[in-house]
Amino acid sequence: MSLGENVAANLPYLRRYARALTGAQSTGDAFVRQTLEAALADDELKSSLGEGRVALYRAFNKIWSSASVETDIDTAGTGGATGDHEVAAHERLASVTPLNRQALLLTTLEDFSIEEAAQVMDLSEEEVETMVQDAVAEIDRESSTNVLIIEDEPLISMQLEDLVRGLGHDICGTAATRTQAQEVVAKETPGLVLADIQLADGSSGLDAVDDILAISNVPVIFITAYPERLLTGDRPEPTYLVTKPFQEATVRAAISQALFFNSSKPLD
Repeated sequence: MSLGENVAANLPYLRRYARALTGAQSTGDAFVRQTLEAALADDELKSSLGEGRVALYRAFNKIWSSASVETDIDTAGTGGATGDHEVAAHERLASVTPLNRQALLLTTLEDFSIEEAAQVMDLSEEEVETMVQDAVAEIDRESSTNVLIIEDEPLISMQLEDLVRGLGHDICGTAATRTQAQEVVAKETPGLVLADIQLADGSSGLDAVDDILAISNVPVIFITAYPERLLTGDRPEPTYLVTKPFQEATVRAAISQALFFNSSKPLD
């Protein structure tokens, strides 16, 4: 695979990671753009990107690490955030150790091994493992919520129900179609939505989520076998996207992150 092909293949996932890390699509994309610009200006860095996914994320990490202090200071004043969700995410970022959050995302959402994450972050494996444990403890202190699961595969729906309850959350309903999701939300607004894209009757999980977001700005995690339908740049892309078949640890991390970024006190 050529350098360009390698970067192109991994870029959508780097953008997903950057969004989850920063809590905002615009901020994440800015860091990704800086990474690519740095590679174009540095032949050695550019050449290293051909070594694979670890090298690309390592290059991103250098940009993120060099700017993280500035970012935290800036986002304490909301730094140009444009929506309540984005502003809330920025405020919360200042109170969490960036390295812990990064280690957790690399080893769960991005499915890197501890060894690979250590290479990305330029740390020892022991340090990364400790950071992951600290991040989980830090995020799991968040309050519980009620969850709507939009999934047309019964076994997967049951698996997600067990996982959600195991984290201390309640299930406000399950839905296999857009209509069923509307019926659940008419009775109770969820605090979190886990949604597939392709539903039982041919309806769209994207449309079901749009219905919900028209009522309330709740966090949404898409869990799908078709991530390419979301990572297109044609519409606002989800901050939280888990690919099927999924690891339960990945879903747990996404839930913790989603609730973390949406648990700030209301803005004055």
